Amino acid sequence: MRGRESLAYALSIVGGVVLWTATSMVTGKREPWDSSVYWSISYPLAVLGSAVLAFLFPQRPWRWAAMVMLMQFVVMIAMGSDLGLLPLGLIVMAVLTVPPAAAGLLAARLRR
Repeated sequence: MRGRESLAYALSIVGGVVLWTATSMVTGKREPWDSSVYWSISYPLAVLGSAVLAFLFPQRPWRWAAMVMLMQFVVMIAMGSDLGLLPLGLIVMAVLTVPPAAAGLLAARLRR
C-alpha cells in the first residue's frame, strides 16, 4: 500500500507543478490565476485530476486535491511572487482546494 500512496503523492505533486508552470508559460503571467486560462482550463483540470487520483487511490482522497493545490502555491512562491499578500494567497488556495477535494471525495465514494 505504501508504494501506491507514494505514486499518488508523486502524481499529485507533478500535476500541481505542471498545471501552474504550464499555465504561467502559456499566458506569460507570473501568477496564472490572473489569467482566464487558469480559470477555464487549468483549475478545472486540477479538479478533474484530483477526482481521477481519488478514484484510483480512494483512501483519504482529499489528500490528492490538497497536494495539487499546495504545489501550485509552492511554485508560485518559487517563481518569485510577492510575499506581501502571502496570508491572502494561503486563504485563497485553501478555498480553491474545496472543489477538488469534494470531487475527490465523490470519486472515491463512486469507486467503493
